[in-house]
Amino acid sequence: MPDSELQTSLLAKFPYLTPRPGSVDHAAVNVPPSDLVAFTKSLRDELKFDMLTDMTACDWDKDSPRFTAIYHFYNTSTHQYLRVACTAPDDENPEVPSLVSLHPSANWFEREAYDMFGIKFSGHPDLRRILMWDDYKWHPLRKEFPLAGHEVELPAVDVFEGSRTKIEPAPMAGGPFVATPGKTMHDAEPRGKDQSWSETNSKPANK
Repeated sequence: MPDSELQTSLLAKFPYLTPRPGSVDHAAVNVPPSDLVAFTKSLRDELKFDMLTDMTACDWDKDSPRFTAIYHFYNTSTHQYLRVACTAPDDENPEVPSLVSLHPSANWFEREAYDMFGIKFSGHPDLRRILMWDDYKWHPLRKEFPLAGHEVELPAVDVFEGSRTKIEPAPMAGGPFVATPGKTMHDAEPRGKDQSWSETNSKPANK
């Protein structure tokens, strides 16, 4: 079934779905959080989209609703992909249902989205940070998180080489990655718009 026909059939079969614009590589739909689990179960059991290959999230910054969880399902029989987006209705406390009960592979995907974006997944059996330590205050992939990062005390010095006791903000020269048009490669390299912290005024790292 072509992707356009797949999307049309899904929209007809599940009236709570809406088409997701902007997808040119495969079918994509939006599903409300209240219908996410039931829809995913139908995808797996009836339509044979039996593999959750990936899951991520988007922070739309100033738009509201702000956070969207995005899933990529694969049909191992027809070799088709389907993108499913589920937007959290609450910007302050974003939350969508967990899919771990249907797809065990969602376990670490959801933990990463929770860690990086602060999206909670109700029903997750072990929702805790997977990359940052438990007491870390921020979610690094949110739009308000500074590109240079935050200076913060390390949770355990012995996991880092040397005698560092803090994580220092990263050098900003060369980022954020907004290219400046020019005639030479040097002129076209990305330049950091925020030079409040750069390699030119940084303190030397502890050795």
